[in-house]
Amino acid sequence: MLMYPKIDPVAFSVGKLKVHWYGIMYMVGFLSFLYIGKYRVKKYGHSFLTVKLVDDTLFYAALGVVLGGRLGYCLFYQPAFYLLHPLNIIKTWDGGMSFHGGLLGVMVATYLFARKNHSTFFELGDFIAPIVPVSLFFGRIGNFINGELWGKITTSNIPWAMVFPQSGSMLPRHPSQLYEAIGEGIILTIFLMMYASKPRKIGQTSAMFLIGYGVIRFVIEYFREPDAFLQNVVTFTHLSMGQWLCVPMIILGILLYWYATKYWRYPVLKTLPEGAKPVVKPGAKNTKKK
Repeated sequence: MLMYPKIDPVAFSVGKLKVHWYGIMYMVGFLSFLYIGKYRVKKYGHSFLTVKLVDDTLFYAALGVVLGGRLGYCLFYQPAFYLLHPLNIIKTWDGGMSFHGGLLGVMVATYLFARKNHSTFFELGDFIAPIVPVSLFFGRIGNFINGELWGKITTSNIPWAMVFPQSGSMLPRHPSQLYEAIGEGIILTIFLMMYASKPRKIGQTSAMFLIGYGVIRFVIEYFREPDAFLQNVVTFTHLSMGQWLCVPMIILGILLYWYATKYWRYPVLKTLPEGAKPVVKPGAKNTKKK
C-alpha cells in the first residue's frame, strides 16, 4: 500500500501569478500534438494539411479542448452549482474539465477549420484522432498531481493501492488517474498510431478512436470513485455518468466505422510524404518544356 505523495499543485510563482502543474500538463499536451502532428504530415502526407497548417490546427483544437472541456464539465456534472456561481466557470486551475465536453469542442473546431480549408470534417478528424490520446495522458497526470479523481476503495492486496488523505479516509484506493493515463493515453495511442499507419478510408480512424476510448473509459470507470454529487446516478442505474457518456460514443463509433467502410473512399493525398515523388498516371503527357 502506498501513500499519495502530496504535491503542491502550484509549480512556481512569479509575483502574484501562480503557474499550476495542471496548466503545465495541458501545455505539454498541446506541444506534443504539434510535434507529432508535424511528424505525421511529413511521414504520411495529408489531403490538405501542410506542416505549417498544423500550427493553425492546434490553435483551433486547443480552443475546442479548453472551452468545450470546461463548459462540458459545468453542464454535464454540476449545472446547478455553476448556474448560481457563474464566475467559477473560469477557474480551470482548480480542475473540473470534461473529456466528453472537450471532445464536442474539438469536433466543432475541426468542422470550422476543415470548412475554412475546403476539406471535410472526417479528413481532419482522422488526422487528429491518433494524436489526442497523447494529450489525454498528460491531462490525467495533471489530475494525479492535483490529487483529484481518485479511485474506489479496494480490499484486494494490490501493491499499487494508494491512500488519498484528501478523500476523507485512510483506506487504500485504486489510483484511477494513473489507470486512465495508461489506458486512455499510452494504450490508445499505440493502438491508433499502428492502425493509422496504413491507408484507411475516410472516417475509419475517427471511428476507431470513438470505440477505443469509449471502451477503455467505460471499463476504468468501474475503478474510479464517482464525484460525490453524482453518487445518486450510480446508485440508481449502476452506471456512472462517465459510463453513460461513453455509451453513445461506442455506438456512434461502430455505426461510423460500418458506414465509412461501406460507402466512403480513401483520401487523396495532396501533401505527399517527405521524399515521395508525385505519381504520374499511365498515358499522362509530359508537359515539361525541352
